[in-house]
Amino acid sequence: MKPILFSAMLVFGAVVTVVAETTVFDGFTLIDGTGRPPVANAAMIIIDGHIQWTGPQSRLKVPAGAQVTHLAGKYVMPGLMNLHGHLGNTVDLAQDPKNFTRENVEKQLGLYASYGVTSVVSMGSDQDLIFQLRAAQREGRPHSTRIFTAGRGFTGIGGYPTTAQGMKGVPFEVGSTAEVDQDVAHLADQKVDLVKIWVDDHLGREKKIPLDLAKAIIADAHQHGIKVAAHVFYLEDAKALVDAGLDGLAHSVRDKPVDDALIASMKKHGAYQEAATLTREQSTFVFAKPGPLLDDPFFTRGVSPTVLETLKSPAYHNKVAADPDHAKYPQFLQTAMQNLKRLSDSGVKIGFGTDSGPPARFQGYFEHWELQLMTESGLTPMHVITDATRNAAEFLHAKDLGTLERGKWADLIVLGKNPLEDIRNTRSIEMVMIAGNKI
Repeated sequence: MKPILFSAMLVFGAVVTVVAETTVFDGFTLIDGTGRPPVANAAMIIIDGHIQWTGPQSRLKVPAGAQVTHLAGKYVMPGLMNLHGHLGNTVDLAQDPKNFTRENVEKQLGLYASYGVTSVVSMGSDQDLIFQLRAAQREGRPHSTRIFTAGRGFTGIGGYPTTAQGMKGVPFEVGSTAEVDQDVAHLADQKVDLVKIWVDDHLGREKKIPLDLAKAIIADAHQHGIKVAAHVFYLEDAKALVDAGLDGLAHSVRDKPVDDALIASMKKHGAYQEAATLTREQSTFVFAKPGPLLDDPFFTRGVSPTVLETLKSPAYHNKVAADPDHAKYPQFLQTAMQNLKRLSDSGVKIGFGTDSGPPARFQGYFEHWELQLMTESGLTPMHVITDATRNAAEFLHAKDLGTLERGKWADLIVLGKNPLEDIRNTRSIEMVMIAGNKI
């Protein structure tokens, strides 16, 4: 097939010529997301948003009429795919379902995109508007972060997290298998990308969904061909759910070290550590003493002046520190990091996610911070990039995303510095593309 496509169509007697949109990049180092070694002096041809060819610049044949961009000294990697985010419900530091408007969702998708997060899974806190927005994206070539959604998640009657700010009425609250059947069927009709269950009691303070109902949700979703991910905290819950066929842990186990039984079950069932959400744990205590974070331009460009003023105020610092469990949170983070490393070393598939979107979990910035915390857990930069691109796409069965190879969508980031030398160099963003569209 020729890289430039011309076709003639007869429309009401007139001949219309359609010319393919062709972009060429050359001179860069390619980190393609597969885990293969980087390719220096690489080139790429993108036609109508899809990658047509990649290879050494020495073998590049520039198609006639192509727009050529020279990227000497730059690094190109796939866009980040956040498997655990939340869209629409938060404005500044307030969470409320009333905030779930087209304007707010699109603003947040644009924010994610500006940070090179080219896909996000909204995990269980969505309203029906999300399906309209997703459908519009999938009809063509999106210009903002791609939407994947779990629709409404599940908890028990009065269960966690319905007592949290702005969460009452957000998840389904189920008390019987009949209600499970009905609600899972509804989600299947909406063609959700996965199903979400909250399985937690907030350190014993709130109601946890009964495990028999959680298992019924897993079984029902699988009958409809839909994957299931769970918010978990406790090791014993993770083991019971994975044994029942759970597809992904949407958080790290944080109460104790993972054990051989969980590892063996995850490998047997093909379950992913879908998202470690290390930044979620960091957010529970870091803003008591935020330090230089609040003066980092990469952070401040993504928050409003009002939020920044609040985060810098002693009153807010004191509020965070006054949480009765504040002293426990740093250890939860350490346990999560240690468990991530052990699961990875044991051959369990690792994905990528942050739980960004709720108050004080900042979209865009947190995804890059998550990469850093994952490397601080002992994973290599290449491993972490692969988790956040190829593995994330594989978890979603998104065969046209995740790596920079022929036939895939051109969802990519152009960086000024090498992220394989220091993962914090993912912050040196010079360009973002989604479906070949420059953001």
